[in-house]
Amino acid sequence: MNQIKPKLVTMLLAVTIPFSGGYSQTFEGLDEMLFSPKTTIGGYGEMHYNQVKQENGNSTGTLDFHRFVLFYSHAWTEQWSFKSEIELEHNFVKDGQGELELEQAFVDFHHSDAFGFQAGVILPSVGFINEYHEPPLFFGVERPNYSKHIIPTTWFGNGAAVYGKLLGVDYRFVLMEGLDGTKFSASSGLRSGRQKGYKAEATHPLFNLKLESRAINGMILGGSFSHMKAPDTLNNMASVNPTTLAEVHLNLKRGGLIVQGELGQINYGEPELVSGVTSARGYYLDLGYDIGSFLKMKGEFIPWIRFSDINTAAASEGVDASIEADHHDSQWMLGVQLKPIPQVVYKLDYGKLTPENGDASTLFNLGVGYMF
Repeated sequence: MNQIKPKLVTMLLAVTIPFSGGYSQTFEGLDEMLFSPKTTIGGYGEMHYNQVKQENGNSTGTLDFHRFVLFYSHAWTEQWSFKSEIELEHNFVKDGQGELELEQAFVDFHHSDAFGFQAGVILPSVGFINEYHEPPLFFGVERPNYSKHIIPTTWFGNGAAVYGKLLGVDYRFVLMEGLDGTKFSASSGLRSGRQKGYKAEATHPLFNLKLESRAINGMILGGSFSHMKAPDTLNNMASVNPTTLAEVHLNLKRGGLIVQGELGQINYGEPELVSGVTSARGYYLDLGYDIGSFLKMKGEFIPWIRFSDINTAAASEGVDASIEADHHDSQWMLGVQLKPIPQVVYKLDYGKLTPENGDASTLFNLGVGYMF
């Protein structure tokens, strides 16, 4: 027997309910009556083999199950839901090795496509990979260096966000815990300043705004701006470092062609708190093409190339100018990825990392990743 479609049930109830029990019922109420609360479990993970050969002859090889992540969500109604993500890095946690983190845990109120609200442990909207970092979604065994040294991926913390789509533009505004300015450095940029939601100092919050357009079919064009007054927590917050992170990003998929790139810059208002560095900047550009159809394959087979340039001390004042060259790296990578199904990926890549001052390194990586 064919099942009656939900919309037909709604119409029938709308006709019959007013005449039963002497009360009326709105269509919104009927939708809630027909909605069944549900719980969803998902996740992702990735294992990497990384080989590094330096010009001086030193060589290292490591095999690591880098990430194991479980996603748990529950929808009470069509508008109210809870979403969470727990991550284990490097197989175990002991004596400072490995990490166990609650990367997301928030209540989501989705009023409409134009407006939604989230509160809890959230991710700010900066670039592509900070929010969407499942292994099948990006090229390379490792995430781009840009997504570590310019955007401190994965960046999460306690806060709230509003999001939606207005006039054809996706927006998301985040108010959350800021960064610990004491831990900024010329070598790692903002990365070590993440508080990760642990009893976070919240006197100086972070403001983050992302705008994205999908007006052109197959293309995402957007950018974000983040501002914070990062406090010096080691000295009773006697000083703060006004810091901004601005970035633009592009993703284009046309036929089998895939183009993705990001460009970002960090500006420090108090350079003396970051070894005299006034700004950091970087970019990467990926070009790939899916040749799976030419090979008569059911899945995707994508050769790709990446070029990136990162300088975590791109400009400085009051210090030796060599600090800029000491923190400047360029990198090229060639790789292939095989996706027999969209949720599983096998990766191989080869490249060279060239510091402006220092020995170059040859990189070889193998990886497998999944999501569900």
